[in-house]
Amino acid sequence: MKAMRPRRPKKWLTAALPAAAALALGLTACSSTDVAAENAGWAKSLCGAAKSPIEASQTALTDTGTVKDGETPKQLRTRMAGDMGALADANTKLAAAVQSAGAPKVGDGQKLQSQAVQELKQTAAGYTQVQQKVEQLPTDDQAEFAAALKSVSDQVQQLSQQSSSALNSLQTGPLGQAVQAQQGCKNSPVTGATESAPASMGASPSAGGSAGQGSAGSSASSSASSSSASASASQSG
Repeated sequence: MKAMRPRRPKKWLTAALPAAAALALGLTACSSTDVAAENAGWAKSLCGAAKSPIEASQTALTDTGTVKDGETPKQLRTRMAGDMGALADANTKLAAAVQSAGAPKVGDGQKLQSQAVQELKQTAAGYTQVQQKVEQLPTDDQAEFAAALKSVSDQVQQLSQQSSSALNSLQTGPLGQAVQAQQGCKNSPVTGATESAPASMGASPSAGGSAGQGSAGSSASSSASSSSASASASQSG
């Protein structure tokens, strides 16, 4: 009985193995490119729609801490209510922007999108409630006006953080890099820029109006400042 010789790989198989490996590498590279392109497209859609409400939110937040000489408590109340309305509108539009962009092509993308939209809508509803509260603030009692402004300032800070948290949840890993590359999201809270919470909501010397109104405005400014001057977070409004 003759000893069996080990079989040698056929020439066609020897040649096919490197070719198959090269094809696999090529497919992997194409897949990575496709994912990057999908992330870029998603980020472009989001940031294009989010740019305007982000800017509106930043403007309103900045205004809540603006001091205006001669502003009476009643005028201050009207201005603050307007800012709350602007923040509610901005967050509603941000929720719509996230919804319109669709679910990002990442793990749990649908869940991330759904949660972000829900949180932004909740934030908008929260600002509407604060707006209604501000519109009812008493302006004829110094202590009550100051305490009410302090409470409102704290609520605005919490809502700002909630809004930022909702947007930041969509910016992990490569998806975050795609967002940061978009012009509409550069130098904004969406890409992690830091903006202080309203440092002294209602800060107005209230030089105009009666003496009682002026005292109320000054007291409210001092009270609100002590509660939130040191609070700083990455916020979109």
